[in-house]
Amino acid sequence: MPLGVYGVRVPRPGRRLWLAYLTAGTLAVFAYFLIPTHDVAWQARLALYCVISASAAAAIWHGTRRYRPPARLPWLLLAAGQVADAAADIAFHTAHYLLGSVPPGADLLYLGHYPLAVAGLALLVRRRTGGRDLPGLLDAAVIAVAAALLSWQFVISMEVRAGGSGLARIACAGYPVMDLALLAVALRLLLGAGRRPPAFHALLASLFATFGADTVYLLQTRHGEYQAGSVLDAVWLGGSLALGAAALHPTMVRLGEPAPGRAVTPGPGRLAALTAAVLLAPATLLYQWARHNYADIPVTALACAVLFGLVAARIAGLVNDQRRLAVTDGLTGLHTRRFVEAQLALELARARRTGCTLGFFVVDVDDFKSINERYGHPAGDTALVGIAERLRAVTRSGDVLARYGGEEFALLVPGARPDELREIGERLREWVAGSPIAVCAETYVAVTVSVGAVGYPLSAVDDAGTPGQAGGTDPSVDELVAVADRALGRAKATGRNRVVVGRPPAGRVPAAAGPGARPARPGRVGASGRDAAMADFLRHVADQVDARLSPQEHSSAVGRWARLLALELGYDEAAVTRAELAGRLHDIGKIILPEGLLVKPTRPSEEEWLLLRQHPVHGARLAGLVPEFGGVAEVIRQHHERFDGTGYPDGLAGSAIRPEARILAVCDSWAAMRADRAYQPRLSHDAARGQLRLGRGTQFDPDIVDLFLDLLDGGRIGELAIRTGQHGGEPEPGTGQAAWLSTLR
Repeated sequence: MPLGVYGVRVPRPGRRLWLAYLTAGTLAVFAYFLIPTHDVAWQARLALYCVISASAAAAIWHGTRRYRPPARLPWLLLAAGQVADAAADIAFHTAHYLLGSVPPGADLLYLGHYPLAVAGLALLVRRRTGGRDLPGLLDAAVIAVAAALLSWQFVISMEVRAGGSGLARIACAGYPVMDLALLAVALRLLLGAGRRPPAFHALLASLFATFGADTVYLLQTRHGEYQAGSVLDAVWLGGSLALGAAALHPTMVRLGEPAPGRAVTPGPGRLAALTAAVLLAPATLLYQWARHNYADIPVTALACAVLFGLVAARIAGLVNDQRRLAVTDGLTGLHTRRFVEAQLALELARARRTGCTLGFFVVDVDDFKSINERYGHPAGDTALVGIAERLRAVTRSGDVLARYGGEEFALLVPGARPDELREIGERLREWVAGSPIAVCAETYVAVTVSVGAVGYPLSAVDDAGTPGQAGGTDPSVDELVAVADRALGRAKATGRNRVVVGRPPAGRVPAAAGPGARPARPGRVGASGRDAAMADFLRHVADQVDARLSPQEHSSAVGRWARLLALELGYDEAAVTRAELAGRLHDIGKIILPEGLLVKPTRPSEEEWLLLRQHPVHGARLAGLVPEFGGVAEVIRQHHERFDGTGYPDGLAGSAIRPEARILAVCDSWAAMRADRAYQPRLSHDAARGQLRLGRGTQFDPDIVDLFLDLLDGGRIGELAIRTGQHGGEPEPGTGQAAWLSTLR
């Protein structure tokens, strides 16, 4: 059995049944207008009209039996409404051609068609949206209220105030009211979420054809211009054929499927329609004032009030959506790194006031790069979504789960006791690793995670996760994150797929470096000789990376210039020291990259770029091994972020990037442009200046670029020193500029 459109399996002979039905129906409509209305020919004309009208009910019955949609009741109600409509057509046309008048029973049958159709459509909309699509409901209500106001002004009010029998007046007023109900559910269907296969468009065409023909019929009847057998019959019959084609199309089974849980962004067309609908109410007031028609002003005023309330609710929904998107990761639907860190600060302050505890976990996917390399990046994204769902399944309502960046996640657990940290971490780890994750069709991969945990107070737990001595420590947010990151690093280094609970260094945990804080001196970190040795080792690693890349110095010059810019910008001593240390260590993450990649003379491939772009993350983790380098690690992580938000690894922009990192971006780029490297010769002085100016406001903070160039013109930014007696010549102006531009990705 072949697959039809939208993946629906249908028998081969019936794949084009809807098209055959539509073609035959169209030919029948042409034949209907060719049959004369005099003598006995009207009988054939009436029979053909009723057959075309009733064929839609037969088509619905056949389509539901053939395709067995999950939502059959809506279609059966539509079929019942079509049967009532066909019966009304028989009564109307028979009376018209035999008696020359319309019996009241025909009106009742016609009016009986609408509740059935409205009920069927309402059930279909309900299944598609599950009651979640509030924006679509509000938009449909706005347009429906505007249409109701027009209908009252030009049709309903006139029928209500007109003379005649009560039954006739009810029938005349009932048509526009029922049409408005039909329009309301049609708009709800049109503006709501959900799949829109060909059957959807055919169904909408049927509804709007019926509504349009009914509206013209009411206006013509009001002015005594309606004639049976006119072109309106073609519109009504076309609506019936479109309904039958929708039921016979294989995609009719998709109409009742629930819509994805995402908001529909209003496009220009929708915004224009909503604006016109809202402006219609005051325009109607002006029209009534100009014609001295004050009787309908209360109705118009009520419509204005309703529209105002609907628009206010829609705006409130858009504001809430924007707030949610600002703190929600677009791929996984979890919170963002910025949100969880802000919540961590709030919970830490609350814990200090009340003496409560909290837990913070950093979760990293093991060997995630292999998934991207083997199955492609879409599969990697699917794996991240699956991991996020599993992590969400084991968190409580009061916990804060976030995508921390790349393949990292973070979890904040207020009230978590010290002895619960390992248990919580193991639950996260086991739930993710419990079963393979589907990354594409019939492809499953086993995924594990490593977890680093930290609790508050810091010294209330040891590395095994059991209670220790409180010690009276008062850590900052940066220090908590640094301890958790170091714990994650130990989990990775000791074999992955495990949980490590972080502990503070020996002695009191120092406060984070910040405004007014006492900075750690370069080379002496805290009170621990081990930490000082680790800091010296990291500087040695930075020198090794420099030796791989270029004969000129790099990290030492970047640190020197970063310190100079921070002083000129008026930062306190702590921030100046932080900028200098981050500049000195910013490239240490490259030590884990293959040396062949670092010295490759040609442009890196896409896969190699992905590896290169991870070095700020690796560098931040290495720097985080030193307890007092929490702020330094964050600057290292951000030094390749761009001012316009297109950098990596986290896509930060503007003031969201730490000022030290913005300084580092300018200094690092200048040092890279002025050094000879395997993949590019150094740029001339003027060419490098031009590149900095070109990046103002996009890659770089414009104020920092201006300050750097001022210092450069004043002779305070020196040239790069040559390492180990090697030499490099000055290129001609412009040499290597294209190569440099090719590296700015």
